[in-house]
Amino acid sequence: METRADDFYPTRLERPVPAFDRRDPVIHNSGNARTEGPLSETELARYERDGFLAFNNFLDADTVKRFRDDLRTYENDDSILRSEGTITEPGKQEIRSVFGIHELSDRFDRLTRDGRILDMVHQLLGSEAYIHQSRINFKPGFHGKGFDWHSDFETWHAEDGMPRMRAVSFSIALTDNTPFNGPLMLIPGSHKTFVPCVGRTPEDNYQSSLKKQELGVPNHRDLQQMADQYGIQAPTGPAGSLIIFECNTLHASNANMSPWPRSNLFFVYNSVENQLQQPFCGNKPRPEFLGNRTNSRALKPLATPDLRRTG
Repeated sequence: METRADDFYPTRLERPVPAFDRRDPVIHNSGNARTEGPLSETELARYERDGFLAFNNFLDADTVKRFRDDLRTYENDDSILRSEGTITEPGKQEIRSVFGIHELSDRFDRLTRDGRILDMVHQLLGSEAYIHQSRINFKPGFHGKGFDWHSDFETWHAEDGMPRMRAVSFSIALTDNTPFNGPLMLIPGSHKTFVPCVGRTPEDNYQSSLKKQELGVPNHRDLQQMADQYGIQAPTGPAGSLIIFECNTLHASNANMSPWPRSNLFFVYNSVENQLQQPFCGNKPRPEFLGNRTNSRALKPLATPDLRRTG
C-alpha cells in the first residue's frame, strides 16, 4: 500500500518499520485555556504523562441500576441480537459488543451530552466534539473473552480515516470492575508512541476483527519494550466508575474467568476539527455505527440530563 501524502501515521504496511513519537499534542488546549474546565492541573499532568485518568463513583448507584436494567432488555431482544451493530462471541450467540448504543437509547444519548463529560472533552481536545463511536462491551462470568492489545487510533486511522490523534474515550463501569473479571489494562505512557502495524487490511475486516483482532495489533517486541519501560495498570472500581483514556493509549483486557460479569459503556469523542477522511488503509469506510460520518456536528451539553427517564 502506498503511503498518502497527508498520512502522518502510516500503518498496515508491507514490512515492519520502527515505532515513532506521536506528532500531535496530548492535550490540545494551551495557555490559560488549558485549565478552563473541571480537570485540575494535577489531573491534566497525569493524563499527559499516563494517557488516562480514573474516577470512582462518577454515576450514582440508582443511575447505574437503570442502565443495567436497559442492558438486560438488550440482551433479551432478538432484534438487537440480529442487528449488524451487535457483535457476538466467536462461535456463540452471546453478545460481545453492541455498537451505536446512543442511537438505541435516549438514556444513553443523554449521558453522551452530560455537561460534566463534555466539559472534560472540550478541555482535553481544545474544541467542540461529536460522538465518533459508542458501544457496550459485555463479559459474562466464567467465559467472557478478552480483547487483544491495541491502540484505538491505529484502527480508526487505518479503517475509518481519522487523520490525527485528537479523540478521547470515556468508559463507564456498569458492573464492579475487579482484578478478577477482566478489567481494562493500560500501558501508561504508551500514548506518546505510535506503533505502525503490518499487513494488508481486507475489505470488511471489522466482521472478524471485532470478534478477535489479529490485524492492527502491535508486535510483541514493541509491546514488551513499552511494558518493561512503563508497566501495566488495571484501574478497578465499583459500578459507576469512569476511566478516560487517550485514543493512542495501548490497552487490552483478559478473559473473564470469575463468576462475576463485567459490562462497560464506551463513548468516543472526536474533535469537530478532526473529521474523518477516506480510510488510510485504502478500503471503503466502515459502517456508520463504527465510524460516524453523517452526524458529526458539535454536541450541545445538557447541564442536568435526566438519566431517570425511560431509556
